Amino acid sequence: MSFRHTAADAACYTAGSLLYAASVNVFAAPNGIAPGGATGAATLLHELCGIPIGGTVMLINLPLLLAAYRRLGRGFTVRTLLAAALSSVLIDGTAPLLPPFVTQERLLACLFGGVLSGAGLGLICLRGATTGGSEIAARLLAQRFPAFSIGRMLLAVDAVVIAAAGLVYGSLIHVLYATVMLYVSTRVLDAVVYGVRTARVVYIVTDRAEEMTAAVLQTLHRGVTALPAVGGYSGRGHTVLFCAVRSTEAAALRALVRRTDPAAFLITLPAEQVDGEGFR
Repeated sequence: MSFRHTAADAACYTAGSLLYAASVNVFAAPNGIAPGGATGAATLLHELCGIPIGGTVMLINLPLLLAAYRRLGRGFTVRTLLAAALSSVLIDGTAPLLPPFVTQERLLACLFGGVLSGAGLGLICLRGATTGGSEIAARLLAQRFPAFSIGRMLLAVDAVVIAAAGLVYGSLIHVLYATVMLYVSTRVLDAVVYGVRTARVVYIVTDRAEEMTAAVLQTLHRGVTALPAVGGYSGRGHTVLFCAVRSTEAAALRALVRRTDPAAFLITLPAEQVDGEGFR
């Protein structure tokens, strides 16, 4: 492993752990929000017993990491151990330094806490690790019960912690706030890992394929792939053009298609992720 790769891992783990620690100490814990996972469980234990959140997270993670080492592989387990240990240390280390965001507007705490949490976890996930907790548990449970996906298992584990928050704090409102924060966090995490949806995939069914291809190449400077197709109703042969463009170019492409072939059939879909030349 090169020095540059190692330095990038260390930078992402540190920055991600700092953001995650700020989410816990500034927004979540002071406002009674336990948005699932090992950190949510540790937040509840902190509320009941006053024990440090970071240390409790690490204690919860240790048996999960031992199980992960046997079933999920050495590389994943070592990276997750490093990230989990760093985030746990920073949660407890920054707790006396970061001012808590205690306010009647708990919704703001959910939103901003979710953004910081998702951004922090996303940076860690980008380098092939996690902070442990519910994701490890979900992966292990999915292996034990293959009929259920990892996503469903993750939702089930987080749901148990969030439901417990209602019992610990004695109010359903804490469950609702935790759900909001978890949703925001996962959306931001996906945006960091997979990128914001800045692209569109366009399918064009046309009888003027060569003319349409030339117009797209010359006007928008985007690549086009031609796919042969047969109409299910008419039985006639057509050409389907496949093209990926940025979101800001979608309207221009639509206008170009209408000018070139008013009878063309156009389908535009959001692209979760586009990699390659022109989409870096």
